Amino acid sequence: MNTIDMHGATDAVEAPLWDMPRAANRAPLPGNGAFMLAGWGDPPAVLPSDDPVVTYTVERRARLAQALPAELLVIPCGESHVRSNDSDYVFRPGTDHVWLTGNTGPFSVLLVDTTGGEAGSVLYLPAPSGRTDDEFWQNDARGDLWVGPRPTLRETQEALGIECRPLSEFADDFMRAAQRARRIRVLPTLDRNVDALVRSVVGPEFAPHLALKTALDELRLIKNDWEIDQLRIAVDGTILGFEDCVREWEAARAHPRGERYLEGTFSRRSRVEGDGPAYAPIVGAGSHATTLHWTANTGPLHDGELILMDMGIELPSLYSADLTRTLPVTGSFTSLQRDVYSIVLRAQQAGIDTLRAGVAFQAYQDACGRALTEGLIDLGLIKGSVDEAMDPSALHHRRWSISRAGHMLGMDVHDCNHASQGAYLTGKLAAGNVLTVEPGLYFQENDLTVPEELRGVGIRIEDDLVVTETSSVVLSSALPREPEAVETWMAALSR
Repeated sequence: MNTIDMHGATDAVEAPLWDMPRAANRAPLPGNGAFMLAGWGDPPAVLPSDDPVVTYTVERRARLAQALPAELLVIPCGESHVRSNDSDYVFRPGTDHVWLTGNTGPFSVLLVDTTGGEAGSVLYLPAPSGRTDDEFWQNDARGDLWVGPRPTLRETQEALGIECRPLSEFADDFMRAAQRARRIRVLPTLDRNVDALVRSVVGPEFAPHLALKTALDELRLIKNDWEIDQLRIAVDGTILGFEDCVREWEAARAHPRGERYLEGTFSRRSRVEGDGPAYAPIVGAGSHATTLHWTANTGPLHDGELILMDMGIELPSLYSADLTRTLPVTGSFTSLQRDVYSIVLRAQQAGIDTLRAGVAFQAYQDACGRALTEGLIDLGLIKGSVDEAMDPSALHHRRWSISRAGHMLGMDVHDCNHASQGAYLTGKLAAGNVLTVEPGLYFQENDLTVPEELRGVGIRIEDDLVVTETSSVVLSSALPREPEAVETWMAALSR
């Protein structure tokens, strides 16, 4: 009996949405249809003909087929989503679909069929707006005159090196292939139509599993040289964004929403160097820095406080950076701020010093935690020995450092999260892993267990690194992190 691999799948929909207009009850635009259809030349090319990712996608699909043989694998790119009325959210394609194909167009579906022994892959795409009907000028969700042209199937096939067929043929092709499949796996929640179609085949035998996503995440854990170069480009662009922020420092200090001013400054750079921020930028001044995922960014910058900026750029290839610096609003750390900052810096360096192939992923987490604990003992916040405080039943430092000290990085900022525990969290590092090291201390403004002068202080330092056989390479080494270097850097840029 067929089984399905769907995690958190959505409910089936009653009718396919692939070819529906944005608003089914919208009246047609007035005008002369015959005049609109006539007199058009050949459409311009849409896709680049030399995308380097194509060099790797065939091999990636072969590795996936080898990991899950004799199965039917469905990997959607995702569907666009309405923000309100006739305005959509900016479309962000599914990571795994892009990794396997290089295609980034919404509603596309990759079908990998390994049931015949040798893997066959077909990419199904929405057909471009032709000039035989009124879609190109009447449909504001898909029409060329509204959203720009889509590539032809031939253009996509030649550019990406994969067989392409119209999306309208996907359902019939899938149903035929499903008859001979021992198991059907799908990446769910990306496309409601795909979820509904696959569920209709499996029916009551539906069984949620994560094997497909787990296999893909484990295949993506080790980055090749091209991927590392992409990550380096994302990091370099992110550093430029931090520099832009410091150049605009005085304007941000003068603005009642200084956090938002800095966020906007970085976002402009992220759109110039990439496709935009890799995640919602975190710009937290004062006590806002103690909220790990502070993204409102509505506060002012007060003299004497610190500001934590956690930001990264996402490239068109989806490879992303993730960097954090905590800076003094006045450009100079106070004595207390420097002491706490130095504790976090020592913890980060302890974690970095641990990195190399063959070392447990948890080892650098523990190294960061131990160094933080030593610093908290020096501050008098933890009593007893380091070993007592680091006992798994205690872990006292977690009160002021609740997050992990780092994570894998790649096409997703928190990359490969569905890899098995043994391949990731409880596994060993390998050359080509890319990860962050980001310890922090966060003293909430209402924490009565710490001295008043520490309340509302939040500090995190985060860098992006590539694991090698013998150590690691800090991709973000050009962004200062020593307190004296930070002050000098700020002074030079904010003049």
